[in-house]
Amino acid sequence: MNPILSGFIASLLAGLATFVGALPILLPIKLTTRIQAIALGLGGGVMLAATAFSLIIPGTEAALSQGASQIGAASIMAAGVALGGVFLVLTHKYLPHEHFTKGSEGDTKNIKRIWLFIAAITIHNFPEGLAVGVNFGAGNFSEGLPVAMGIGLQNIPEGLIVALSLVTEQYAVGYCLGVSLLTGLVEPIGGLIGAGVVAFTQSILPWAMAFAAGAMLFVISDEIIPESHRKGREQEATLGVMVGFVVMMLLDIGLG
Repeated sequence: MNPILSGFIASLLAGLATFVGALPILLPIKLTTRIQAIALGLGGGVMLAATAFSLIIPGTEAALSQGASQIGAASIMAAGVALGGVFLVLTHKYLPHEHFTKGSEGDTKNIKRIWLFIAAITIHNFPEGLAVGVNFGAGNFSEGLPVAMGIGLQNIPEGLIVALSLVTEQYAVGYCLGVSLLTGLVEPIGGLIGAGVVAFTQSILPWAMAFAAGAMLFVISDEIIPESHRKGREQEATLGVMVGFVVMMLLDIGLG
């Protein structure tokens, strides 16, 4: 299958897992803060393992295969990670958005609160789609598959938490499901961009992988960990991170 099409489809399926995760709001359930912390930690652990095993390590190997020295490959990865982080810093600064617990960031005047929530989730999901697309765009199906599976798995509890948070804000159930679907569709956009750029020129592969890794690291540290540690649930969140990391590591090493 065409690498660009593969990257788009894989990131689309991973993104749709957000909508699947939101479906339980149709049932009379209540998510405790403990379960939320574990679920968020699980997602953070999956993303953390993906940055190492699916992006930084393969990116380093790609740089070496292109003729870079050990220090040169390390420098490329370091610079790419920094660029990914800077990109997210600037996005946070100039794209108005609002977190459920951290409050609003940027100029949020005259913007409906629901769109600020959607913007925040979009910032979160775009790097995930980018990570999937970069792997598939390079033709690394064996490495891209576990990334797509891992991102999809962590999107399920994330989708549920987002939907329940919106329900708590008094939005209608159907509206919450629609928002979950919309935010999940951000990932195939990132996947298409990542796959397209890498498929166009393989020389940019190490940079693209490092960039995606840096963007994901920013999301993990700036959003997921603080969110999961709220209300004194640090230990549950940490256990979730460890489980998520191990699951993603097994997927990556076992399938890749």
